[in-house]
Amino acid sequence: MRRRRRCVGGRHGRQTAAVVATVVVGTCPAGVAITPDGKHAYVANQTSGTVSVIDAATNTVVATIPFVSNTDSPIGVAITPDGKYAYVTKGNPNTVSVIATATNLVVATIPVGVGTYGVAVTPDGKYAYVTSLFDNTVLVIATASNTVVGSPIPVGNSPEGVAVTPDGTHVYVANFGLPGTVSVIETAANTVVATVPVGVGPAAVAVTPDGTHVYVANADDNTVSVIATASNTVVTTVPVEGGALGIGITPDGTQAYVANGPHGLSNGAVSAIGTASNTVVATFPLAGPPKGPSSPRRSA
Repeated sequence: MRRRRRCVGGRHGRQTAAVVATVVVGTCPAGVAITPDGKHAYVANQTSGTVSVIDAATNTVVATIPFVSNTDSPIGVAITPDGKYAYVTKGNPNTVSVIATATNLVVATIPVGVGTYGVAVTPDGKYAYVTSLFDNTVLVIATASNTVVGSPIPVGNSPEGVAVTPDGTHVYVANFGLPGTVSVIETAANTVVATVPVGVGPAAVAVTPDGTHVYVANADDNTVSVIATASNTVVTTVPVEGGALGIGITPDGTQAYVANGPHGLSNGAVSAIGTASNTVVATFPLAGPPKGPSSPRRSA
């Protein structure tokens, strides 16, 4: 078993940007998703067993959604394209909870695989892809019935992050365990069509809005791998400030934001990568280290 480490050391000399707000949520926030209208953020608080809903206009928590137990360990969260539902993975009971965003109530709970971790919804809103950390599989949920459909899809060792291409044809899965790969699933047949070697400890993955590139946060070697989707090969590797725990790309596709935790930082930071040059163009110092999910992983 292994756990993510805390940050130590200092920052490198790059342009520094400012944090404009800090929002207090639950304990150990592990995943976050923004509604399509940009009005709210849903934050999965792993240790407190809740989801915080943040009003993006005021940067305040407007709702806290509890689960059956504070040991439910919510980790990943994804919003449907119509903004009506949030799908939240819970690693302890190995379920996915469905929250209706109009009422912020849990309307369904779906049993899934062992070590439920990441989740991503297809652009048409019909399916949610869920990683099972200890099964080394990806499960597919039909959102119309909120049931698992088809057979589990075998991927690499300890799958964590997951993202769907804008056209919905492929799903990219970050396999944290050694040797460190990204599995590419073709959604038409739900089979793996490519396995891409990346850095050490790939934990999160994001696709550019035009679908041409995939950015992979490698937690254990302080890098971000950039995959060209046309060839499914790594075209460049970007060093960042610390262990890359999470990643997101701006709607215009010009920047990738990387949450840096362990390795070389006293307080953590967010690195901004310019996607045109694939270099770090800004660094956002944080008051404390960003924390990825704290659940133990199976040793590679």
